[in-house]
Amino acid sequence: MITASSIALSYGKRVIFKDVNIKFTPGNCYGLIGANGAGKSTFLKILSGDIEADKGDVSIGPRERIAILRQDHFEFDEETVLNTVIMGHKKLFQVMAERDALYAKGEFSEKDGIRVGDLEIEFGEMNGYEAEAEVAVLLSGLGISEEYLDKKMKDLEGGDKVRVLLAQALFGNPDVLLLDEPTNHLDLKSIAWLEEFLFRFKNTVIIVSHDRHFLNQTCTHIADIDFSRIQIYVGNYDFWYQASKLSLKQRQNENKKITAKADELKSFIQRFSSNASKAKQATSRKKLLDKLTVEDMPSSSRKYPFIIFKPERACGNVILEIEGLSKEIDGIPVLNDFSLTVNNGDKIAFVGIDGLAKTTLFQILAGELEPDSGSFRWGVTITPSYFPKENSEYFEKDYPLVGWLGQYCGSEGESFARGFLGKMLFSGEEAMKKTSVLSGGERVRCMLSKMMLSGGNALILDEPTNHLDLESITALNNALIKFSEVLLFSSHDHEFVSTVANRIVEITPGGIIDRMMGFDDYLESPEIASLREQYGLECSF
Repeated sequence: MITASSIALSYGKRVIFKDVNIKFTPGNCYGLIGANGAGKSTFLKILSGDIEADKGDVSIGPRERIAILRQDHFEFDEETVLNTVIMGHKKLFQVMAERDALYAKGEFSEKDGIRVGDLEIEFGEMNGYEAEAEVAVLLSGLGISEEYLDKKMKDLEGGDKVRVLLAQALFGNPDVLLLDEPTNHLDLKSIAWLEEFLFRFKNTVIIVSHDRHFLNQTCTHIADIDFSRIQIYVGNYDFWYQASKLSLKQRQNENKKITAKADELKSFIQRFSSNASKAKQATSRKKLLDKLTVEDMPSSSRKYPFIIFKPERACGNVILEIEGLSKEIDGIPVLNDFSLTVNNGDKIAFVGIDGLAKTTLFQILAGELEPDSGSFRWGVTITPSYFPKENSEYFEKDYPLVGWLGQYCGSEGESFARGFLGKMLFSGEEAMKKTSVLSGGERVRCMLSKMMLSGGNALILDEPTNHLDLESITALNNALIKFSEVLLFSSHDHEFVSTVANRIVEITPGGIIDRMMGFDDYLESPEIASLREQYGLECSF
């Protein structure tokens, strides 16, 4: 169990937390959510002791241990993978290091022998003799084979480093587990393993994640950061989403009723306060009015951009025909004899472990890259609109935002651009923000604005949820569900793919698997599993 009492934190005039009192209990998994900048990662650091709050205390049970998923990927570069994972249990690692140092001495003194005996008892009590086997099991579940145990962390790829750091947090059955974006760089197989691990985990878990499917699968409670406070909801993310909207609507409706009643009383008082025969009633109503209180509705930090794609025309019968596309990048085949016919109403999710293949295909279809061989043809009624995974070239000139968007507004003026930017959460002076200082999420919102202005009826989106907060992901997700025309996209967001796609195309080294079905049905299909096995593929995307 971990308890935060009267936590307050400010940066200058900006209040992050104000009098937060919260208790996280064993056997529960809490999803810590909130808008970008609300303080999710900061609160985890307060709980772990990495930073101090201005006021308040954090306490855990006696002899309990906190483990946290660290985001510094270079902190353990000189350590082996095995040692890095065991270092998640600091006390065990200290005992192991001292024990090994004593055994490495040439001669034992009597004092050394007594100390080694004490260390062996302590080592055994902490399950030290099973440590290496436990590390191997954890890493295997996360897709890291046993041969990596003796490798230095600096020799691992970035994604593998993240998996090792996750294993470090999970190691040794901590009493409180703090996970900041644990699904980053994990494939579906590893995410499924982590979901199962957390389901069986009997202690306290607190997770920050933008993966709604993961939150739904793992969380028993949602801890919502808003209005500088944290409120607990029982249930998963979907339950919180519905419950919080209902709660806000009820409060707004109650305020409307109270305001209407107050207006009615004020009108009566104004009309009859000087009327002797009605003066008593007017006084009575004045007392009623004084008792009415309209609840203060502070401004939420949670903002949803207004995203809607309006095609200028409907698609005709011919959408897109691709014949035998092939492309090499740096001498390595990326696409090989790729053929596909896209039909009216298709919302195709392109999946597969090779992200470069999907990006290359989209770049070719958008006209940004030439194929080595093969051809493709858009129908005469089609206006494609492209969202690239890498967007830096669109922001090379340092425009103010209103000027940047003005490039895509046609004959519409600055006031139109400002209004459009306001809907995408760039209000007031933020419309004059220079493109050189935009965050990743802000750039994505700009690119989505550009797409909306295009009036395209065939949207191509390459990993559009990267860098977005949960509110923007939800807004985009809902907009694409409502979009009536053709959609080609890739994403690692399970919820996003499963709620939008009606057709799955998996690009594999042995060819493509193409099925008219939703993503969850695709993952659960025995026929697809058999095909993937024939291609020698693991179930990961």
